[in-house]
Amino acid sequence: MSIPGIDVPGLGCGLAILREGRLLLYRRLRAPEAGSWNIVGGKVDHMERAARSARREAEEESGLAIGAVDLLCVSEQIIEEERQHWLSLIYVTEDFTGEPRVMEPEKLPEFGWFPLDALPSPLSRFAADAVRALSARHLARNAAS
Repeated sequence: MSIPGIDVPGLGCGLAILREGRLLLYRRLRAPEAGSWNIVGGKVDHMERAARSARREAEEESGLAIGAVDLLCVSEQIIEEERQHWLSLIYVTEDFTGEPRVMEPEKLPEFGWFPLDALPSPLSRFAADAVRALSARHLARNAAS
């Protein structure tokens, strides 16, 4: 049996959750990129649409109830030192209810809301791709108005 992300490329999903211009990030304890701050997300299950998977993973990890999500970007990460290869569909939402909390302390022990111009370090590569896409989206919206 092959292990997604290690023996074959893994298909992941992530959700950039925004509130009042701040991004919700959790600190990871496990690979890939243990110790880094990351958006919520995980593996896409077989026969589960990626957007549904992003919503499910976000709810499991944050305790929030997630509404509509929009595709933000695609992130491909090859982390040679960990033998990890992931292709992740990253979504974005501001449509949620509740307050985030630590739901999986063995994986994600702390979280915070961070302004896009004052992010914690180290930032995971997945989260960095999401932040770049959020910044480009913001610039495009400002140019259109």
